[in-house]
Amino acid sequence: MSAPIILASKSAARTAVLTGAGVPFEIHVSGVDEDAVKTALLGQGGTPRDVADALAELKAVKISRGRPGFVIGADQTLEFEGGLYDKAETVEAARDRLKLLRGKPHKLHSAVVVARDGQPIWREVATCTLTMRDFSDAFLEDYLAAEGADALGSVGCYRLEGPGAQLFFRIEGDYFAILGLPLLGLLDLLRKHGALAA
Repeated sequence: MSAPIILASKSAARTAVLTGAGVPFEIHVSGVDEDAVKTALLGQGGTPRDVADALAELKAVKISRGRPGFVIGADQTLEFEGGLYDKAETVEAARDRLKLLRGKPHKLHSAVVVARDGQPIWREVATCTLTMRDFSDAFLEDYLAAEGADALGSVGCYRLEGPGAQLFFRIEGDYFAILGLPLLGLLDLLRKHGALAA
């Protein structure tokens, strides 16, 4: 029997990506203090990309120290005009975030790290550029009314696999990375190690 595959995340989007791809996996949440890591890294001159990469590694390694198998850690950060933005905590904050991003490009940095026996064995960081269209205030209100709390599940306040697709004018980058889990390289790694059928 091949070693288990473990996702060190409670993200609904990442769970859906792996499930949709037919990957058998368990979920074990890492409990990493993400805010403390972000504050420390940014204070040391780290970039939003660095933050995503470091958090993905910390999540994977933390779970991997106590469990056998391939542990997948992932994180995504939103960079807009050089700054890092966290998830909005209220619908009002989501409204402000979407007004800020409206008509402009932003970047999503999606990192995935696989750890085994407490050590990272593979990583990928994919950066995607998304440009929102100049949507109307009326559209924004209808969107938020339809999405409600679901808009708070991602750093950009949108689900590209849902109504959030209507917010955009242009998308450059890997679809799975935008959802928060660069997938194709990850599947290749798992096949090479015998965790998935080749």
